[in-house]
Amino acid sequence: MWILKTLAFIILVGGIMALINRSGGIGGLVDYVQNKKKFVSSKRSALILSYIIGVLIFVETSITALISGAVGKAFCKQYNISNAKVALVCDSTSAPIGSLIVFNGYGALLLGLIITQIDSGVISGDGIDLLLNSLLYNFYAIITLIVIFLVIWFDIDIGPMKRSIFIEPSEKIVFENKASKYLMILPIILMIISVFVFLYITGNGNILKGSGSSSVFYTMLTTLAFMFVYYVSKKIMDVKTFAVTTYKGSIHLIPIAIVMLLAFGLSDITGELKTAQYLASFANENLNIHFLASIIFLLSAITAFATGTSWGTYGIMLPIAIPIAVSMGTDVALLIGAVVSGAIFGDHSSPISDTTIISSLAADCEVVEHVKTQLPYALISAFLTIILFSIVSIYIN
Repeated sequence: MWILKTLAFIILVGGIMALINRSGGIGGLVDYVQNKKKFVSSKRSALILSYIIGVLIFVETSITALISGAVGKAFCKQYNISNAKVALVCDSTSAPIGSLIVFNGYGALLLGLIITQIDSGVISGDGIDLLLNSLLYNFYAIITLIVIFLVIWFDIDIGPMKRSIFIEPSEKIVFENKASKYLMILPIILMIISVFVFLYITGNGNILKGSGSSSVFYTMLTTLAFMFVYYVSKKIMDVKTFAVTTYKGSIHLIPIAIVMLLAFGLSDITGELKTAQYLASFANENLNIHFLASIIFLLSAITAFATGTSWGTYGIMLPIAIPIAVSMGTDVALLIGAVVSGAIFGDHSSPISDTTIISSLAADCEVVEHVKTQLPYALISAFLTIILFSIVSIYIN
């Protein structure tokens, strides 16, 4: 049942994002920060604004990159900001922040994969508790957010970024209309609050023991119901438009739901084949426990870079990493964090990643240019991540 709720959550997110866009809420927010309030007076403040938007809008990475890029790109010509720099900010605050604030598809997938390992008897405990603990070890996402903030604040250009320039956009991203920014802000606030409320309810008063899959599913239904009453009563759209928009938006995220379903299937297959047990035995005999988290990080990064997806990497690597953690007696949350960090790094660097492509399009930057200019920053964050995993592993073990 939890798998169905998780898949439904992913699909409903697509419907909600489509409704917010159709309502004019996204366009209203962009217009507000660009024209109605003078938040920007320099190159630094323009990029900081994109950064803040990227951090605050964490529900869906594509929407994060799109809005952050639309806002940042508006100031490129005025303050001589290169398209590549905007793309860097967009990409660095989409998947990283999505993997840290897990009230989204990332959280649903990770929670599902962790619960699968609990149900199969590989580990024991509470899935939500383990997921939250693993966030502390998502070093790559944390370091990336810090590095990019410093890059913006001190205007640091390294490698190919030194030669990047502003290019007049070939076409502008046009939102369907511009209306009140609250058409976007209120549903997102409700989503965040509802997750905690339903975790409290399903956990019988204990948020940490609540059902993650049920909570996010009920949150989406609650948000949809609120948006229906809000949008229809305000005559933003009629009932038919609401239904059609929800349907089209949901259909858009079905491929992601399929990836998630296949990841669950792959997890079961590797369990039946005892792949994890074999690798755990191999690791026990050949690997130093102090380097285990760093190795898992690198393997996850290679997988994500080659496939262009962090989601698929979770499905491949978590059913392997968790049994290895149990076999070698190390912290399970640490290796989950290593998988997540590696998957985000690989996805962040891959030219075939959806967030890489969307960030490039949002900033009007060529994909190849974006990958070349972003890679040095990603490598710096990855290097610091490996050092941090090594230090923590020595301390824990």
